[in-house]
Amino acid sequence: MIIKVCGMRDADNIREVTKLGIDMMGFVFCKESPRFIQMISSRAGIIPDYSEERLRRSCGKEDPTLATPRRVGVFADEMPQTIVTRVYNYVLDFVQLHGTESREMVENLKRTLIPDIAPNIKIIKTISIGSREDVAKCAAYEGVADMFLFEGRCNHGEDCEEGFDWSMLEAYEGHTPFLLGGGIGPDDAEGIRNFRHPQFAGINLDSRFETEPAVKDVQKLKDFLARVR
Repeated sequence: MIIKVCGMRDADNIREVTKLGIDMMGFVFCKESPRFIQMISSRAGIIPDYSEERLRRSCGKEDPTLATPRRVGVFADEMPQTIVTRVYNYVLDFVQLHGTESREMVENLKRTLIPDIAPNIKIIKTISIGSREDVAKCAAYEGVADMFLFEGRCNHGEDCEEGFDWSMLEAYEGHTPFLLGGGIGPDDAEGIRNFRHPQFAGINLDSRFETEPAVKDVQKLKDFLARVR
């Protein structure tokens, strides 16, 4: 099961969460989000330095004993050139599109990035689910998105506090793997263990494991992952 922890910003917190052996770490590039990576840090009182060198150290790449999570940049209806710049500067492994991006936009973005700028880049498309009919939105991105993230309806670039009825995903008959997201919290471990779908690949964890925006409760995450795994 893929474990993605999203909305990270604090360098020390990044290092601690990395030690949990997660697979993906999300960095939010949506300016309206309280987890926006370039916002002033409420803990340090300064704008964090997220240069490549800082992120490399924060994610544990200098320590060969630590498995480094894949870096996911979260964007919502952003200009393609801005996304390309972020991919290059932050050495992103995935681009997560959290807005109303069209299939054509995704295709153009991939053509721009592959192969010259980021030959191995992957695209995650967020799909907001409020009914079984919403699952049909996936068809527009089959063959161009590498993964879907299913969540409840919420503001672009934000983790949904409210979950959704996972049984609605029985209507999904596509071939693209997906992550469950939106409101997953400490009490959902059993439900995740019992969830079945041939394309279910993993989970996205965010606000319900925080002590404040962009700061995760490491012990709460650790306990939860032990129960999920």
